[in-house]
Amino acid sequence: MFSTTGNTETIKTTSWKVVLPFYAYAALSFLIANILLLLSANDITSHYFLPHTLAITHIMALGWGTMMILGASHQLVPVLIEGKLYSNKLAYASFILSAIGIPLLVYGFYVFDMGLHTQCGGILIILAITAYLINLAASMVKGKQENVHAFFIFTAALWLLATAIVGLLLLCNFTEPLLPKGSLNYLAIHAHIGIIGWFLLLVMGVGSRLIPMFLISKYNNTRQLWWIYGLINGGLLAFVCIFLYTDSRLLFSMPLLAVASAIVLFGNFCFKSYQQRIRKKVDEQMKVSLLSVLMMLLPVIFLVIIIILLILSSKENVNLIITYGFIIFFGWITAIILGMTFKTLPFIVWNKVYHHLAGKGKTPNPKDLFSNRVFKWMCIFYVLGFVLFTTGILFYSTIVLQSAAALLVLTSLLYNWNVIKLLLHKPVSL
Repeated sequence: MFSTTGNTETIKTTSWKVVLPFYAYAALSFLIANILLLLSANDITSHYFLPHTLAITHIMALGWGTMMILGASHQLVPVLIEGKLYSNKLAYASFILSAIGIPLLVYGFYVFDMGLHTQCGGILIILAITAYLINLAASMVKGKQENVHAFFIFTAALWLLATAIVGLLLLCNFTEPLLPKGSLNYLAIHAHIGIIGWFLLLVMGVGSRLIPMFLISKYNNTRQLWWIYGLINGGLLAFVCIFLYTDSRLLFSMPLLAVASAIVLFGNFCFKSYQQRIRKKVDEQMKVSLLSVLMMLLPVIFLVIIIILLILSSKENVNLIITYGFIIFFGWITAIILGMTFKTLPFIVWNKVYHHLAGKGKTPNPKDLFSNRVFKWMCIFYVLGFVLFTTGILFYSTIVLQSAAALLVLTSLLYNWNVIKLLLHKPVSL
């Protein structure tokens, strides 16, 4: 999601040594999550609060989505603010702390042990986010330009910190009664602060910069972006207040309407960027990224159905809730990462390998550093796997779930193959 400019010249970019470890870690996490999904396919529809389901969810949320975003934003923010990253040491610290903390946390969920080592994992993740936030804030203060995209990223990082703090409280609440109710009662607030405040806000902020850039589009509407920013944050704050201070499920329609409106506005922004593009031919990577924008509507549709059913009956529809979570983490979040990885990582690798040769001879094009054929097969397996797994959850079909999970494992293997190919690229003389 996330990086530098659309040509082979990098402007104010961060060292590849800071960025590439995040990409590698995220790729490995994606593979592990899909393998665990395949191994857990038999009981995935039982309940959303089960050890293996919690482990897979947090690998996808932290190891896959968050690590990718942290790494890529270290590259993108300097471009947005027209300045340098404040501290490489803080960037390394955020990687090391999260790289240690995530496995501790995930293992604790997998064996359902909420003890000291799991809590330590949560603390390390909070420290990693804090290092990232300090680095982000200091970079923005020293930068030459402030823009709406930078505000999206910084505010999203604040929501990420809030998500992690709430998550740690829920962890500790298993062993010490810190909260008035059990941890399961607060799971919705923890999840939605992360999903809407961190992922949705950041994807919209970064996507509204990168999608027009990679389409080479003339469209820009800062006022519309500020409306999106206000609707997301206002809707999320309203959700938190309603959740904590009222028992009315009907009131949840208000924040849902605000967030849905923001998604529609963002979709309109992307559509107009597509309409006014200078580059008429759209490559496969951008097609997948644009598909992810459409996929944002799926969770909204499922959430509307879940809220209506809760209003009509106090009994939860577990399958709908599991499907809702799946289409968020394996749907639009994964789709935009799959697409944008191969729009950003090739430029980072190109600058690492060929920057010193610029102007001295012919060098490969960044898009030639990975296999487009492998990318196409990855997309085919991903779409089939995603659709089949969603169907399998809704219709309680173990065979469909296992087949779909196998396709998603193939997706992650092909993704890793291309990422490794990029990371190990050596100079080629043309």
